[in-house]
Amino acid sequence: MKRDLPTLLLYVFGFLLLWEWLRPMEQLTDTENIEMFIIFLLISFICSYSKLRWIWQSLIKIGYILLAINWFHYEEGFFKLEWLFAFFSDLLGNISLIIGRNWSEISNEFRSVLFFVLLWLMVYLIHYWLLNRQKIFIFFLMTIIYITILDTFTTYDAQVAIVRTVIAGFAVMGMLTYYRILAKESVSTGSSLTGKWMKPLVFMITLCVVVGMFGPKLEPIWPDPVPYLTAAADKGGDDGKSGISSVGYDEDDSQLGGPFIGDDSIVFRYEANVRNYWKVETKDAYTGKGWMASESNQVPFRSQALVPISSYPPEVETTDDKATLSMYMEYNHLIYPAGIQRFDLQYNYFLEIDTFMEKILIFDAAAKPVTPDAYTVEFKVPSYKASDLRKTTVAEATLADTDLYLKYTQLPEDIPASIKQLAEGITAGKTNWFDKAKAVERYFSASGFRYDQRNVEIPGEEEDYVEQFLFDTKTGYCDNFSTSMAVMLRTLGIPTRWVKGYTGGEFIKTSTENLSREIYEVTNNNAHSWVEVYFPNQGWVPFEPTMGFTNDVSISYLNEDGTPDSTEVVAPPVSKPQKDLTEDSKSKVDKDKSFDMKLIWENAQSFLKDYWKLLLFSAIVVMAAAGILYLNRGKWIPRYYLLRFRLKKKDESVAEAYLVLLSQLERLGLKRKENQTLRSYARYIDSFFLSREMSRITKQYEEYLYHHSLPEGSWKETHELWENLIKKTIA
Repeated sequence: MKRDLPTLLLYVFGFLLLWEWLRPMEQLTDTENIEMFIIFLLISFICSYSKLRWIWQSLIKIGYILLAINWFHYEEGFFKLEWLFAFFSDLLGNISLIIGRNWSEISNEFRSVLFFVLLWLMVYLIHYWLLNRQKIFIFFLMTIIYITILDTFTTYDAQVAIVRTVIAGFAVMGMLTYYRILAKESVSTGSSLTGKWMKPLVFMITLCVVVGMFGPKLEPIWPDPVPYLTAAADKGGDDGKSGISSVGYDEDDSQLGGPFIGDDSIVFRYEANVRNYWKVETKDAYTGKGWMASESNQVPFRSQALVPISSYPPEVETTDDKATLSMYMEYNHLIYPAGIQRFDLQYNYFLEIDTFMEKILIFDAAAKPVTPDAYTVEFKVPSYKASDLRKTTVAEATLADTDLYLKYTQLPEDIPASIKQLAEGITAGKTNWFDKAKAVERYFSASGFRYDQRNVEIPGEEEDYVEQFLFDTKTGYCDNFSTSMAVMLRTLGIPTRWVKGYTGGEFIKTSTENLSREIYEVTNNNAHSWVEVYFPNQGWVPFEPTMGFTNDVSISYLNEDGTPDSTEVVAPPVSKPQKDLTEDSKSKVDKDKSFDMKLIWENAQSFLKDYWKLLLFSAIVVMAAAGILYLNRGKWIPRYYLLRFRLKKKDESVAEAYLVLLSQLERLGLKRKENQTLRSYARYIDSFFLSREMSRITKQYEEYLYHHSLPEGSWKETHELWENLIKKTIA
């Protein structure tokens, strides 16, 4: 086996293929410190490529495994014998467990050892497949199957992983095919022959990847079964919320938090003049972990009848609108926009509304839940004025409807004080409910929060859902943002409620029957939650705190005379308050404003922890590119000098060009002997190339060297001779 560039590339691609098996483990399992296993793979491949004797390879790998086991499972230092004795005692105990087939009692230390041994064997197998059998299709196929199965049935996103695997797999199979043909035909390899094979291979792989990534793709013929399987499966814990859920409507909101996976199953399509948010229900009781409905009141009504829920007060300007919905999922509740007035159903269905949750159920004549194929909703679209919304001031401690005020400002008795402290800091200087609500709404877009559907934590048993999001994680999706805004406003005495439904969906096409109307598609991915704030003279007004989302509520900031409202001032970003802020922690906050090397070091460690894989891969790519450039320097360096000196015009360029020519001839192996004169060396070069070019250039160089000047036009005459010699040095 040669230790040349092609062999190195085979090992690199083999390492990348095996790495793809480890990438999902950190996300899908409890395996930590996955970088230690990847480094072990790298060491194993380097040992194999370096052709170390098996005894040295074994000692290096065993030493690394012991170092990793000590790092993972023991607090004692590596060079202390206590942990080593404990480790070997654990090994003997686990061997007896394996003999007794007590698999569940195997220790974590022994599991780590078994995993290292498995990686050791995999590196040996890849070495055998690459260099002995020169076939790796089966392993490549197994890697593709492994990645696609994880992408389909788990939360692992393998879109980029598949591209990486295809590139590495096609490259290594193309190279192995080339070497098998050479061996079969007994053809000696050469740089020109290798280039003729590798250049089309690189072009083919690049073309396939580009077309695959950016080419048009057909829609799936059958709906994806995975979301249905996931939604039907248990969510992973006794509380039903501790696992990964599928996005979509769910009645139970008592335990919010945790990751979920996307689901593009269609819920409904609608035809309307504009895009709308769509409501399903509201909830009023915050428990510290989620939302519940504090009471229920079912009221029956018929199709075409006015929906018996409060609409907009007379002070609010509204316009009438309607939309037609076509249902794709079997829900027995109706979906509707804010300002709903009437439902127009094709059949004589019976409707029932919970006036507290504002959830509307539908039944047939036998009182059985049904799902209509389609229905039309009539609703009013409000246009608010900021001047009217600002009429509700903080001084209004009570409302005309005291029960409503108490109901929608309810909070748990043990609500953390830090939440109210933060809300008061955000709204400092605001004297009315509207400006306070807008300040809280804006806070989330300028305070380091991040929208994420997967890396979302569930609060602990003693932890408040809002407190965790505001002060610890700052990472979440609509439930986190909307709940946090509602709770913060309630701490300020502003009535709010939590609303569940769907965003406006994706535009499909313009209606063929009415060009002024558009058709939108709403999927489970559009499931959403937001906030409604109650203003005594305006009713319930929606607010959208979730990053990346904007509702379509119309609010005019113009005065009666048409001039802009000067009170619309954006509140400056507010730093989060510390929980249980003591005098010591206050002084620490002041100190943190100064230059802190410890903080810089912690940030650097965090950056390395988050991006070490990218850095390692980048280093490998840079090293591989540097190696390729170095090994092919005989091809590109002369061409670089040809281009560089082609742009020069001065006669003095002869001197610099001559020195470059000497270095290129020396690289080619035509080295000038010690004490050899330039003319003697020139005659030697001319005899080698069967020309007189080197002697003529040398004469020009000596003239410049001794007289420090050249006749005008010397470089123009010499340039062609110099180029001919440089081209002859191209390997």
